Amino acid sequence: MRYGIISDVHANLEALEATLRVLESHKIDQIVCLGDVVGYGADPEACCQLIRKVATHTILGNHDAAVAERMNYQFYRLAARRALDGHRTVLSQESIEWLKSLPYIAHQEEASFCHASPIDYTTFKYIFGTEHITPLVEAYDEQPFVTFIGHSHLCKCFYYSAQNAEEILNTRFHLVPGYRFVITVGSVGQPRDHDPRACCGVYDSSSGEFEYIRVPYDIGAAASKIFATPYLADTFGHRLFLGI
Repeated sequence: MRYGIISDVHANLEALEATLRVLESHKIDQIVCLGDVVGYGADPEACCQLIRKVATHTILGNHDAAVAERMNYQFYRLAARRALDGHRTVLSQESIEWLKSLPYIAHQEEASFCHASPIDYTTFKYIFGTEHITPLVEAYDEQPFVTFIGHSHLCKCFYYSAQNAEEILNTRFHLVPGYRFVITVGSVGQPRDHDPRACCGVYDSSSGEFEYIRVPYDIGAAASKIFATPYLADTFGHRLFLGI
């Protein structure tokens, strides 16, 4: 099975459409979305509709949970809160109900898919470094072979045993038996690793190979929509050009 794994679309339709076109060329069997379809960008409804159409699994992200009133987001920055409030006003009731129905985690073959750390995933804890893998090391026997996550908007991969964890610093690699893996697939709609291209992952469960895919898209068009949307901060558009 070849999985195309996307995350953190954040209402960026230009990035999503470009990414899906590239994944189609990689002969993908299933698309999995790891959440945060909404937030920050200018096309929440179109992105919800498109992902509902193409994704086999879609996982609940924290911005999705906020818009669907499944969490309290009053501690978010003001600009992020305004974006989420604005998205709630433009989303169809059908899309709101879909967001309300999304699961926190899904499983298929030897893989799990969730938005953030698979340990207490309902609190959306980040994984930035090996110190955040410690709870997984301690629960090694209970973990699947590989867990795919988003949330940080970064390309971070780790392998671990029952003793320790190490980071993987390659953009293409094989998952070898005897270890467990946590792979953060980057962000389609708002990369934060100083590469403005959309990012996603391709995982071949038969060969055990994972690869990051970077996709150029029309950043200017996506940013212009943000600048023209009154409830969205211009910062959300400017950062797209810089990948931060």
